[in-house]
Amino acid sequence: MTYRGFALLLVPPLFLLLAACSSGGLNPSKDSPYAPGHKAGGAAVDGLVVGHRLMEAGEYELALRAFTRAAAAEGLTVDVLSALGSANIGLGRLGQAEKLLRRAIKEDDAVPEAWNNLGVVLMERDQFAEAAQIFQRAYALDDGQSESIRDNLRLALAKTETSDYAGQNDEQNYKLVRRGSSDFLIRSIP
Repeated sequence: MTYRGFALLLVPPLFLLLAACSSGGLNPSKDSPYAPGHKAGGAAVDGLVVGHRLMEAGEYELALRAFTRAAAAEGLTVDVLSALGSANIGLGRLGQAEKLLRRAIKEDDAVPEAWNNLGVVLMERDQFAEAAQIFQRAYALDDGQSESIRDNLRLALAKTETSDYAGQNDEQNYKLVRRGSSDFLIRSIP
């Protein structure tokens, strides 16, 4: 018998011996530090759910990817457009957020959070009068239930009144503060 023939006879038993040495045999170990692979026939988790969890964790770029996958699976529904807009707010992409949120509020079943988040974008862009109108609409759709929408409306109305008298020398800055899964509140920074 040649060396090559001898090696071919040893390889299959050696492979089985090594596979038997692992804790899971030929299956992956349950105590493995690695993420599980794709499960054939398993149900995929909803991209919106994943995206909202990532938003809560402050992972806006990953949330944007999850919302994009949800858009591919579900289409550009009101919820998906609003979620994409919220992720863009978190990333500071106000222009993109405004476009997405304006598309979301054009739908008949637009949620108050989409209106609120559009108002937040407009406040950041110093468009106080339009922001106040948007917050009023959000507040009406919400039946006055959300404190954050009410606070945003009050701030927009106050800024509308003071901007008429104060001129352009107002140096006050605002910060977007996330409340809930896709709801933002504006807070002034001293």
